Order: sequence, then C-alpha cells, then structure tokens
Amino acid sequence: MNLKLLCKKIGVDFNGDGFEVLRINTILDSQKNEITFLENKKYLKHLSKTRAGAIFIKEEFANLVPKDTVTIISKNPYLDMAKASKYFAKELLIETKEPKIGKNCKIDKRAVIGNGSIIEDSVTILANAVIGERVKISKGSIIYPNVTIYNDTKIGKNCYIHAGSVIGSDGFGYAHDEKGNHVKIFHNGDVILEDGVEIGANTVIDRAVFGSTIIKSGVKIDNLVQVAHNCEIGQNSIITGQVGLSGSTKLGSNVIMGGQSATSGHLTIGDRAIIAARGGVTKSIKGDQTYSGFPLKIHKDWLKLQAKLSKILKEE
Repeated sequence: MNLKLLCKKIGVDFNGDGFEVLRINTILDSQKNEITFLENKKYLKHLSKTRAGAIFIKEEFANLVPKDTVTIISKNPYLDMAKASKYFAKELLIETKEPKIGKNCKIDKRAVIGNGSIIEDSVTILANAVIGERVKISKGSIIYPNVTIYNDTKIGKNCYIHAGSVIGSDGFGYAHDEKGNHVKIFHNGDVILEDGVEIGANTVIDRAVFGSTIIKSGVKIDNLVQVAHNCEIGQNSIITGQVGLSGSTKLGSNVIMGGQSATSGHLTIGDRAIIAARGGVTKSIKGDQTYSGFPLKIHKDWLKLQAKLSKILKEE
C-alpha cells in the first residue's frame, strides 16, 4: 500500500512523498520498502541502525531518525502500528493450488488440508485435523486428532503434534486508544517448528506479529502450554505442563521449565538454565543455574529464604 494512502486510512497526517510499503517490521529487521515504529524509549539505541523506509515516531525523538528513513510524527506510534497492521494481513482463503501430498502418507478422510499446502512423504494426519493454506509438514511427522495448524506454518521432519493443539493462532496483542478501546494488532508472521519437535495435547503456539515464532530442533513441550508470539525456544529445551511464555521470550538451548512456571515478555533465559515448578521469571537470567520461587532466586538461596521464614513463624 502507498504510504500516503496508509496514513490517510489510519488518520495520521503525512504530507511527504509516498512509496509502496510491503509490510510492517521491527526497527532492526525492517528494510527500505517496509515501515516500522518506535514507542518504547529502550529501543532508541536501535534507531540509528534501522533501514526502514518509514517510521511512526513521537515528535520528541524525530531528530534521531536516520536521514534515509521517512519520519511520520505520531502521538501514539504503537496504536498507529496496530491500525496499520490490518492492511497487511493476508486473506485467509486465497490459494487456488491443490495441496501436494507426498508418498506413503496416511491421511484420515475426515482431515482437512488447505490449498497450497505441502505434505511430504510418510506424514500421518489423523481425524478432524485442520491444516490451513500454504502449510508445510515435512517428512515423517504425525498430526494427531483435532489439531489445528493455521496458514503459513512450517513443521519440520519427524515432529509429533498431539490432540487438540493449535499452532499459528494470533497472539494476544492489542493497542489502546484514548477512549480505552482495544485495537487488534494483526499478527502477520508465522510459526516454525524445526525437526524432531514434540508438542503435547492442548498446547497453543502463537504466530509472530512480524517474523517468526521459532521452536528449534529437539524441543519437547508438554500438555497445556502457552507459547506467545515471537518467542524462540532453543534446541533440546523441555517445557513441562501449564508453562506460560509471554511474548518475545527467548530461551537458550537445553533450558528446562518446571510445571506452572512462567515468564514476563521480552527477556532471555540462558543455555541450560532450570526453572523449578511455579518459578516466575521477570527479568533476563544467566544459564547453567537452577532457579525457583517468585520473585525468582537461585534455587539454594530460595531454599535458605524459606527456611528462615519457617523459623520466624515458629518463633512467633
């Protein structure tokens, strides 16, 4: 969409020269034919590195925008990004090409496979599974009953997705206007499951706002887990039942998260970290340690704290 027309549709003043905008993207990943935004001051450090063609930004930071990026003054860049996102959402039903089915596949007649999808050799898809458009399921994977895989999802080789799971649904993302209305952010990214991933029953993995939510090779995820938009789970990590990962959480390799543990968004967990059951991760943590409790502590320190509290209560 032409930049001038886009600004007109979302109610933002813009009198400069327009260009054809292909999509919205992050500050660091955006290219000259894309538009980005800056709302949070902590991302100012990335502004000089952006290659975006245009940016929604508050007037107080406009002087920091690179000269090759068109500045669009916005009172609420996050809200304007949300309004703009719907103009770059793909139609849900657009493909006309029949799905391609490989050799030796076993597909229940009650399963649904969308146009443009590719099912490689030796894939099994059981009853009432729904595979969207332009999905790729690689060799040897098994999709169990009642699984829903949204458009554009990529499933690696020898993956197992158990009953009732949903892969590629929109994340929980909204901007808020001055009247308190919730404005939907359309999630125009996708989900990538690499080889050897296993997803437990009734788990949900949300698609990215921009780019991809990525589950790397060898990851094992238990039942009833929530993985939010733009998360990245490192190789061979183990995520147990009822874990919740907030948006843009990045786990290193071989991370273990115990039952009902959870994270805040936009943080990093180092390689081989262990989060004990019900641990609450509110900031980035280093790897090669075991953590527990809320607020999160090194496990041995948390045990000491519990012992002292117990002693105080007994003394009373």
